[in-house]
Amino acid sequence: MAKRMIIMLIAVGVIFGGIFGFQVFKGIMIKKYLSGNKAPPVTVTATHISTQPWQPTLSAVGTLRAVRGVDLSSEVAGQVRDVLLQSGAFVKAGQPLVKLNDDTEVAQLKSLQAAADLSATTLKRDKAQLDVQAVAQAVVDSDQADLNSKNALVAQQQAVIAKKVIRAPFAGKVGISTVNPGQYINPGDKLATLQTVDPILVDFLVPQQALTQLKIGQAIAVKSDANPKAAYTGKITAIDAKVDPSTRNIQVEASVSNPKGDLLAGMFATVQVSTQEPIKYLTLPQTAVSFNPYGEVVYLISETGKDAKGNPELTVKQTFVNAGQTRGDQVAITSGLKEGDYVVTSGQHKLKNGSTVIINNKQQPSDNPNPLVGNED
Repeated sequence: MAKRMIIMLIAVGVIFGGIFGFQVFKGIMIKKYLSGNKAPPVTVTATHISTQPWQPTLSAVGTLRAVRGVDLSSEVAGQVRDVLLQSGAFVKAGQPLVKLNDDTEVAQLKSLQAAADLSATTLKRDKAQLDVQAVAQAVVDSDQADLNSKNALVAQQQAVIAKKVIRAPFAGKVGISTVNPGQYINPGDKLATLQTVDPILVDFLVPQQALTQLKIGQAIAVKSDANPKAAYTGKITAIDAKVDPSTRNIQVEASVSNPKGDLLAGMFATVQVSTQEPIKYLTLPQTAVSFNPYGEVVYLISETGKDAKGNPELTVKQTFVNAGQTRGDQVAITSGLKEGDYVVTSGQHKLKNGSTVIINNKQQPSDNPNPLVGNED
């Protein structure tokens, strides 16, 4: 009985020992297999970081305003005879836009002119009689005063007739007009809007601490959502004499060239003021930098050896950098990198320290400092 028990215990020990040994052997083989089986390379895009000139700017939001702008109206009442203006057209200073019926005023002018001509004839005759002492000097003086009075009435009537023609007070672009022939208008009724849009003004606010960076004649660049692919240039023409005590901002006025007239008064615009001479920064596409709560990170690429086929083996290393200003698709790197470093520009979400990569730059991320200008695609 004891012998059977011993044999059974030995058999159980052998079985458990075999199972344990097999598990140890399996773990060793798995570990060996995993150590020799690296993760497949990750395909990324990359670029060598380089130094580029960078224009420091001050950004602001502005509103466009016409150099001259007015709502056209009539000084006198009357019925519209002719509408000479065309909505949306450019007009010259003094160009007739609307004519009112002036038949009554013209007839009255002829009557006044006839009276003035009679007074002139009377004065001429009395002066001839004065030469031969036929009339007194007082008669001639009275004739002269009467002629002056009649001429003044003529001039007054001519002014009334002139007001029957509404002219452009300055050159500019006419807005939409709803006035029609035969319509009766009263003094002050709006006929159309007239705006001078080339050049056009832009008003914007800057914080008081930026005041020392501004001066008259300083260059600016303007963009508008109405034509995002176009860039407009101008110069600062005026800086307000006081700072708004509620916002601590100061108003700045600039004149912007607008030869095509596609910028209109009242539009929203973004303004960039060149504050100093261009400086040089290391730049990368913004997609190359991962912005995290603990800092800005890029992946540096380096050659660590050769693969089985003899090709260079590229691995990445996570590196912290300091990112500065941005412009378009670019970001300035102020520290953490040096010129010529090979940096991953896209595909970082698949990477970790030591990952092997393959470079494929057929589809590079955009690196345009001003992507909205000159891009017609």
